[in-house]
Amino acid sequence: MTNSARIALGPVAEESLRRAITGAGAEITALSEAQALVWDGGPNGFPELPASVEWVQLYSAGVEDFFTAGIFDRNPNVVFTSAAGAFAKSVAEGTLALLLAGVRYLPEHIRAHTWRQTDFFPRIDTLRGRTVAVVGAGGIGREVIAMLEPFGARVIAVNRSGTPITAPHVVETLPAHRISEAWARADHVVVAAPATDDTRHLIGKDELAQLRPHSWVINVARGSLIDTEALVAALRDGSIGGAGLDVTEPEPLPDGHPLWDLPNVIITPHDSNPPHLRTAAFAEHVADNVARFLRGQELNARIDPTAGY
Repeated sequence: MTNSARIALGPVAEESLRRAITGAGAEITALSEAQALVWDGGPNGFPELPASVEWVQLYSAGVEDFFTAGIFDRNPNVVFTSAAGAFAKSVAEGTLALLLAGVRYLPEHIRAHTWRQTDFFPRIDTLRGRTVAVVGAGGIGREVIAMLEPFGARVIAVNRSGTPITAPHVVETLPAHRISEAWARADHVVVAAPATDDTRHLIGKDELAQLRPHSWVINVARGSLIDTEALVAALRDGSIGGAGLDVTEPEPLPDGHPLWDLPNVIITPHDSNPPHLRTAAFAEHVADNVARFLRGQELNARIDPTAGY
């Protein structure tokens, strides 16, 4: 690449993104003249790209809606990058909060209106010495793994390739095709994998049956990765300890759904990455990728159309 680049911004020219682009050394221009596009919207309204566009930066970490809309198929010669990794620290904090709340039995403590100390004792546990399976050891998963180390937890990491995650408390890294080995060995499960056809209902009746009565399942990825009916059944019969869900299927979770009334469930409304934190983190991600584009370097979070993320 040259030392300058023309980058379009849409659908709204948010000021922090303008500063990120120009601060990295690029010029903001009309799409018709652009070499790249920073798109902070969804697939609806995504523009027809001129032949001059080489790269598109998308706003979200999960891009399944763009696949469904055929955006990548219509632009086979364009490099697309997602925001994967940009929001990792915020989401990982939310993940750890859900896991700790479950392990320390906070849902029942919060609901209590009388002193029931002895009733709670048998259910209160610790992460120290426990094994947490982190399913999807990408940006968010790696941040979760790092945050678990001070708590003394062991980690079984699962990623697409099985490339080892190097950390003293990671006891093994499994490739995705060997994920079945993780369930019976895990005390708790964190789901941070992308939503693809291959990961739909990754955790269902058979997988939940291999977990333990104290196991908590935390999902901060997409609701489609867990079979909701199977999860409700496992929560009701006590075959797992509980679930912390920042995402659900369906989403939004409708009023009256059984998950709302289960005492061993924590539901947060997909807010582990709240908007006021998301904007600043995305601007940093954009600035880094613009600088890489100017230098002709590999871009962060490049989307693989064959893999689905």
